[in-house]
Amino acid sequence: MRMSRREIMAGTIAASGMVACGAAHGADATGWQALAQDVKAQMAWAWDQYKAHAWGKDEIKPVSGTFSSFPLKTHHLGLSLVEALDTLWVMGLDSRFEDGVAWVKADLDFAVDGEVSVFETSIRLIGGLLSAHHACGDAVLLAKARDLADRLLPAFATPTGMPYRFVNLKTGAVRESVTSPADIATYLPEWGTLSRLTGDPRYADTARKAATAVFDRRSRLDLVATQINVLNGAWQSRRATVGSYCDSFFEYLWDGWQLFGDAECKRMYDVCTAAILKHQQVWRDGSLWFADVDFETGQVVSAEQDELAAFYGGLLAQGGAARIGAAYVESWAKVQDRYGVLPEGYDYAAAQPTQRGNALRPELADAAFNLWLLDRNPRWREIGRTHFLAMKRWNRAAYGYTDIADVTARPMLQADHCPGYWWSEQMKYYYLLFSDTPRFDYANNYLSTEGNVLLGFRR
Repeated sequence: MRMSRREIMAGTIAASGMVACGAAHGADATGWQALAQDVKAQMAWAWDQYKAHAWGKDEIKPVSGTFSSFPLKTHHLGLSLVEALDTLWVMGLDSRFEDGVAWVKADLDFAVDGEVSVFETSIRLIGGLLSAHHACGDAVLLAKARDLADRLLPAFATPTGMPYRFVNLKTGAVRESVTSPADIATYLPEWGTLSRLTGDPRYADTARKAATAVFDRRSRLDLVATQINVLNGAWQSRRATVGSYCDSFFEYLWDGWQLFGDAECKRMYDVCTAAILKHQQVWRDGSLWFADVDFETGQVVSAEQDELAAFYGGLLAQGGAARIGAAYVESWAKVQDRYGVLPEGYDYAAAQPTQRGNALRPELADAAFNLWLLDRNPRWREIGRTHFLAMKRWNRAAYGYTDIADVTARPMLQADHCPGYWWSEQMKYYYLLFSDTPRFDYANNYLSTEGNVLLGFRR
């Protein structure tokens, strides 16, 4: 019998001397269960606020009780509703899940004359529909995911196979040929799942070709930069980072291996990771960081850390670099302890935030969850608990959970926006981290970059 990836990794971590304690039903099970029920209650409350004030709209504004649209500018696609579905299901909020599915089946239509981000639309809406289909098996959800993928496909009709950044859902018109590795290569788990479920190989083949095209254009240091022209493959920047613009490119190389056993994806991940560890790893005052560097020379160009990079410790641990991954998560945990809520940008050299807001981000909770899946060390649950309780304290508003405008102010200054990913990501990470729910297979699972569960639900 073939061992799962996480079973193999857990054994590796234990053998290397890492503490692997606090199993799923450990000494503090009662406390974690109570925390899980609190997470569930907060999700139910927020959903009810959304239903009352923004039903079918993309994103609620939790301070004012109004709403905003995304990814289209003037038309709503029920983004938050779609993103919330599999979180509702795994929490056992079944009547709310059923209400959401009923709205999707009756009202969600992608035949809209409007331009969307190919990347954002895929990870959020295709991923959300596929994970909801995984939860309940409704064929209409799969059909809608396929319809949306077909509307995004024209963006990939380039000489390199790398997609334009934007596409019109109705006309197929495309725009913006200069884009990022993340925009280009964050498709294979969703599109590969779509191919598996429909029997149509086009989706997986298209996604795999785009990812390979980025990898094939890496520098001689095996690094990729933040901007590239999809028409001629020429790099338009020199900055290599593990944060925004490149983050999910690395994530989905590993995920192609994890979800589909794609050995070429693993090889690409290993090459990229070795280069990052060699050229970008920086230790300062006992903390590990990953500097932005020139992708051709390796010279450090910035000490600023993008909060989005906080996910990376979990990915490193998944890929086999458990000690380094844990160290990076601890670096971000120290910043969390200092400010309560992580700032959007942080300069490790100056030890100061460079961007004081926080867009209700899930990355540190994501990393803590991935580490906990591997070794069950209660430390990762503790980091997740701190993250959740800080969110409850500072981000809760009259009509839901909102962004923070300034994490250094006391009290923190709230903005007025709840991003769609909040429903799919941290609320799910918290619940899975604390609940030990029988609806989820903790040994054999897959969560996308958007937190969508494409493998591991138990019906």
